[in-house]
Amino acid sequence: MILFILCAVPSRAHTANESYLTLRIQGTNLTGQLDVARRDLQQGILLAGTDASSLTAEERLRREEAFGLDLISRLEVKADDQPVTLDVTDFTTLSLNSGEYARLLFATPGLAQPPKVLQVNCRVLFSIDKSMHGLLRVESGERTDAVAYTVDTPAHQFSLAGTEGRWRQWMTFVAEGIWHIWIGFDHILFLIALLLPAVFRRTENAWISLERFSPAAVNVLKIVTAFTVAHSITLSLAALEIVTLPSQWVESAIAGSVVLAATNNLYPWFRDKGWLVAFGFGLIHGFGFANVLGELGLSRSTLAAALVGFNIGVEIGQLAIVAVFLPAAFLFRRTWFYRVLVFKAGSVVVILIAAAWMIERIFEIRLIPILG
Repeated sequence: MILFILCAVPSRAHTANESYLTLRIQGTNLTGQLDVARRDLQQGILLAGTDASSLTAEERLRREEAFGLDLISRLEVKADDQPVTLDVTDFTTLSLNSGEYARLLFATPGLAQPPKVLQVNCRVLFSIDKSMHGLLRVESGERTDAVAYTVDTPAHQFSLAGTEGRWRQWMTFVAEGIWHIWIGFDHILFLIALLLPAVFRRTENAWISLERFSPAAVNVLKIVTAFTVAHSITLSLAALEIVTLPSQWVESAIAGSVVLAATNNLYPWFRDKGWLVAFGFGLIHGFGFANVLGELGLSRSTLAAALVGFNIGVEIGQLAIVAVFLPAAFLFRRTWFYRVLVFKAGSVVVILIAAAWMIERIFEIRLIPILG
């Protein structure tokens, strides 16, 4: 089961389908931008009856722009219950979240008056991919509200006065933290690599199964706590722009940390010091989480709540993984299935996947295009 999941992991992490929609209101002016993955636009072209891979790069980009313009024209926005017309003003491509994105800037001809309520329905975006997940941000003066949208919750309403949306906004950041630990396959594999030997005790020449569950639970608690403290430190430093590192270096180092953690299961080099390794590499993973918050373009007034909510969400996501993995690992720790197929073969699979990620990120190449 675990090996099947590992083999199914895409060769590039952080590439789950995501989009970012921002609306900015200044008096009677409404402007905004939509960041959507280019592969989603290409999927839209395919649904329209044209295989994007058969087009030249120039023609493909032109078709993507046309499809993006169509998306914006069908995006449903209302100001005080009055439909708003959106006109695209610019189309560019850029790299976000370790993927290629298209950015569409748009504006309205002008509102009749400053709106008190804004209604947004993103259902048109799910005509491309029903599994898409996105963040909708509304900026009005010094205030910023943010909510997540999915195929089940595409419509949201924003009251542009008062504070009734603060709790919902904070819960959005918690949900984002959970989402990003679950789609961050490199973070998941790093955690799993450290958890695999948690039900064992290392002797001079072998891994010995633990007799009781409590030592395994304590070991895991140390690992998760160390990882949490470490990534919280660097996430805060990076999000506040006190320390910044190149994204390519960070993503490459994260992949390298997965390789080293899994290698320890085959050739022990830190033995029972998993918590120390979790802390050391957790500092690097924190910069990776910071890249996510950076791409959300949060204001200073929103950042503190975002940091707390996002961190809590990450911990909920981690604990959910631990709650499923650890009891099962302890139950099967003495079986051939766990000792050989999961622990040893699983560690080899993790090493191979992470090594592929590391090479891709260092040299900016795609080793397995079909899984990109």
